[in-house]
Amino acid sequence: MISELKKSEFYKCKELLYEQGHIEPKAIIEGKNSGRIFVDDIISPTSGFIWLGSNNGFIFIGNEENEGFNFELKNFINTVIKLDVRKVGLTSFEAIGNHSKWNKTIKKVFGENLISYNQRVYELQKDDYRKQNVPIIEQGYEVIKITKTILENRDYLVYENIEFLHSKVLEFWTSFERFLNYGIGYCVVYENEIVSVCFSGVVAGNVHGIDIETLKHHQGKKLAQKVAHTFVKDCIENNNTPYWDCMEVNKPSVSVVENIGFKNKFNYIWYSISFE
Repeated sequence: MISELKKSEFYKCKELLYEQGHIEPKAIIEGKNSGRIFVDDIISPTSGFIWLGSNNGFIFIGNEENEGFNFELKNFINTVIKLDVRKVGLTSFEAIGNHSKWNKTIKKVFGENLISYNQRVYELQKDDYRKQNVPIIEQGYEVIKITKTILENRDYLVYENIEFLHSKVLEFWTSFERFLNYGIGYCVVYENEIVSVCFSGVVAGNVHGIDIETLKHHQGKKLAQKVAHTFVKDCIENNNTPYWDCMEVNKPSVSVVENIGFKNKFNYIWYSISFE
């Protein structure tokens, strides 16, 4: 029977994680980022899935050949989980294996004809950083650190689109305070508008998973490269490891990350699955 663990019980799943896998499950089990965990046995779990608090993704962990868990899985998601999903307006979810052996199981449980996407995961080590590639950006643009004062938009620091930054941070963190406690971030401002952001969307140990976005009408000006370099420098100076996860078809993102010096650590597939 599949059951949900209490947050105080998340530690029971630590041994189920693939060491060379994604940082999101590690961050949730560590208690830094939010999420929910469902397992086959609440006393001694061997298989389970983690519902990421940042989006509609499910990462499957542990033994992919657990017949009892796999037999119950599809019905559980389309009944119990579906009730909660409806509250946030989702009609589908992303299924991701914490290790590649789950790919076969996901297709066996949910169907062979699933829409799938290839992802690349990169990490940057200090000696690989290409600081010589820092771009020069147009005058009028300024890179600033995301602080409590900026998030609260106090006094003279009034950005007309502060909700853009707020929504980005709260997509991954339950509060600004938690982000400031565990993460770091920078943004590019132009006049009184925040036009590009790069920040820790997820943190596990000293590894910081990057989320980055530039407003459409400011793209093509190397702002993403500039703010990413600033973020990376901060990580290196404080002995943190930058981690970048992007779609293989996202050529601009791949170009930025490789230009900075990130190395491809592993690749994975995520499947788009509709609720029945």
